[in-house]
Amino acid sequence: MLGRLLKIAPLLLLLTVAAAQTIPSGTKLTVRMGQQINSGSATAGEKFNATLARDLVANGKTIAKAGAPVRGKVTYAKSSGRLHAPGELTLRLTSVEANGKMVPISSSAYHAKGKSHTKSNVTKVGGGAAAGALIGGLAGGGKGALIGTAVGAGAGTGVAAATGKEEAVVHAETAITFTTTSTAHAK
Repeated sequence: MLGRLLKIAPLLLLLTVAAAQTIPSGTKLTVRMGQQINSGSATAGEKFNATLARDLVANGKTIAKAGAPVRGKVTYAKSSGRLHAPGELTLRLTSVEANGKMVPISSSAYHAKGKSHTKSNVTKVGGGAAAGALIGGLAGGGKGALIGTAVGAGAGTGVAAATGKEEAVVHAETAITFTTTSTAHAK
């Protein structure tokens, strides 16, 4: 009896492995974000939900249908500075639902960065300086224009500091493609 069982065991193991679907390393997953993520309020380790935007197909087999739940996490979040350093976010996937079960996966990172402050700051500071020079020139001649330029530039800098946050934002419903970085097995 034991001898017969030992002969059948490798066959059963082979059938079990064959029944398991594999998500190979390098598989592309396009997901649609379930909520907005903002670098000003997000924290590393924060979880997010998404859904598959397309069927997940590997080795010619559909492992998960479009609309299947996907989970991920924020791996890096940096809030924007006021006059420099725009906000940044990094996201990775952690699992995908296949055959009714959440399958752990590892994925490439998606990196988002807020837009640069440079152009906006130059416009605000330069515009303030020009306006100050014009007003100073009208009020006090050449010396007034010089003083007005300095005062206007200071005011422009203040406006830039008050309004200058450029957060990284990933909007709800955004489609993002990730790539698996290791092989996963869906049972």
